Amino acid sequence: MKLHANATKQYQTVTAYDESGVDINAEHFAMSLIVMPETAPRDWPVPNFDALTELHFEQILADAPDVVILGTGSRQHFVHPRLTAQLTMRRIGVECMDNKAACRTYNILMGEGRKVTLALIIAAPADTVAGATV
Repeated sequence: MKLHANATKQYQTVTAYDESGVDINAEHFAMSLIVMPETAPRDWPVPNFDALTELHFEQILADAPDVVILGTGSRQHFVHPRLTAQLTMRRIGVECMDNKAACRTYNILMGEGRKVTLALIIAAPADTVAGATV
């Protein structure tokens, strides 16, 4: 789905998404990533939802967002509270939703000027093993 541009061009905005990945300011990303309004998207080494650990959320904690929108893939999954305990202790909210809803929600919150982090899990295609196509 392509999204319409608005007055947020100076920020990292989700401009399109589909099952294969996400476009941030019209640049396609096909791997899990962390996106913040004023910081270039960066790789987030999470191959799938089941691989999430506390260390993955420590990477987000370093950015000190107000809220984290966790895109859990094509379906909504809920993360175990022990994984996000460090964020919760610092009063940083974590909302879990499927990637499509996460992208839309991130754009809304970013457009409102919120300090939001989009943590998006984009699973590698099933026919890809360790970076090589089978």
